[in-house]
Amino acid sequence: MTLLEIDALSVSIRGKTILDAVSLRVAPGEIVALTGESGSGKSMTAFATMGLLPHAAQASGAIRLDGRDLLPLSDPELCDLRGRAMGMVFQEPMTALNPVQTIGRQVAETIRIHARARPPVRADEQAAETLARVGLPPDRFPLSRYPHELSGGQRQRVVIAMAIALQPRLLIADEPTTALDVTTQAQILALLKRLAREDGMGLMMITHDLAVVADMANRIAVMNAGRIVETGPTAQVFATRRHPYTRALFDASRHRADLPPATPGAPLLSVDNAARDYPLPRTRPFQKRQQFRAVRNVSFQIARGERVGLVGESGCGKSTLTRAILGLEPLQEGTITLDGLPVTPDAPADIRRRMQVVFQDPYGSFNPRHRVARLITEPFHLLPDPPRGAARDQAIAEALTAVGLRPEDADKHIHAFSGGQRQRIAIARALINRPDLIVFDEAVSALDVRVRAQILDLMADLSRSYGLTYLFISHDLSVVRSITDRVMVMQAGRIVEEGPTDRVLSAPAHPYTRQLIDAAPVLPDPEAAA
Repeated sequence: MTLLEIDALSVSIRGKTILDAVSLRVAPGEIVALTGESGSGKSMTAFATMGLLPHAAQASGAIRLDGRDLLPLSDPELCDLRGRAMGMVFQEPMTALNPVQTIGRQVAETIRIHARARPPVRADEQAAETLARVGLPPDRFPLSRYPHELSGGQRQRVVIAMAIALQPRLLIADEPTTALDVTTQAQILALLKRLAREDGMGLMMITHDLAVVADMANRIAVMNAGRIVETGPTAQVFATRRHPYTRALFDASRHRADLPPATPGAPLLSVDNAARDYPLPRTRPFQKRQQFRAVRNVSFQIARGERVGLVGESGCGKSTLTRAILGLEPLQEGTITLDGLPVTPDAPADIRRRMQVVFQDPYGSFNPRHRVARLITEPFHLLPDPPRGAARDQAIAEALTAVGLRPEDADKHIHAFSGGQRQRIAIARALINRPDLIVFDEAVSALDVRVRAQILDLMADLSRSYGLTYLFISHDLSVVRSITDRVMVMQAGRIVEEGPTDRVLSAPAHPYTRQLIDAAPVLPDPEAAA
């Protein structure tokens, strides 16, 4: 029996073909993964199924849900099906949730909208039951909470609760775990798998992470340039990889950058007994303000020329520690020094010049109104005598060339570049002042596997050319293994284990490190699969 049947679906927008004769089947209780690079057509296939195509889009073929073709349906008819017969979980929960409405009201909204076609229900009670199903029981997570009061994983559970409140026959999950740490990702994937099993619900899982596919999916469909180039049972596709594109994705997923041998010099960054507190909100008037210690007596050193990783779950203190290292927040206890000079929020420009950061979202870290030349020269304001005229143009050209772009790209706006190219521009901005230390904050987590492999290779090349010293923060252990010499594991504000990367990730000494490793999905060995 087939629940969802997509037959020869083609979509074009203003004459440009987006999807080309896509065919796909999802049975009740089956998990089908749709995988491929950004721009391959995965999300557009999901939007077409949900009836959410752009107004300029023209679609042909058929999309049948329980035998009913969805393409000819009007907007009111599709609205009646969304939420009741099919639901969707989006990648970024904070943009999928209304920040000014409580989680209870948002989950109950779907129930109230469709209540006219169902027996009378008490929407709030049903919302509470649904939130409890996804691991947010009302005694610990009242319906009155707002999205900003929850962690990333908890917000994703709310989005899942909204999608399954009426137990739809089909659930589409579009990159639901990309921004989550490994333990939270494992919990969300286990939740989706359990819901599909308990409700007999078909699940279309859209992801570029082949390790997640191996753990989740019964079948896989590989997309490239709007076409499905290979499909079949997951184990079979992983073992045979008949199409060259499938092989390329698989090789990129297992890719390890060729880092040059580390030759650490004198200590560059020193963190000694660092502690950072945040005030907790008052629960009643005139109550004494309590403090939460986000970073607890952290000490470590990074030598010049060393590449160090920092891993841990969301909320463990990584970001707080990073802000302190960059001199953006003060410490309550301890000290941070760069080459012997104190790093504080009042540190002079010369100290700030010697540290730069590459953020997770390259588009969000740039002003879209400015051209690349202005964007990557922003750090020049930290120089006492910034280059001008021909010297400035030469510095821009050298920075862009170093990251694999062309000097003429300086005249373009950031929207003209792909995600991977934007991240290269972010690295160029970090390099242009030749800093002593670069902090990479989840710098590749939003990139698909082939682009991620290119950025990791770029970092290895820059390490070879510039002798980079960097702190690489990530929740992806396979990436940390590929691009660092030493790794530190952070839990509840403390460094619980540190050492050579291969040793720590292969033979962890601390139970928490083992927990992180066990939670991470693993891409199967193709030889074993065969």
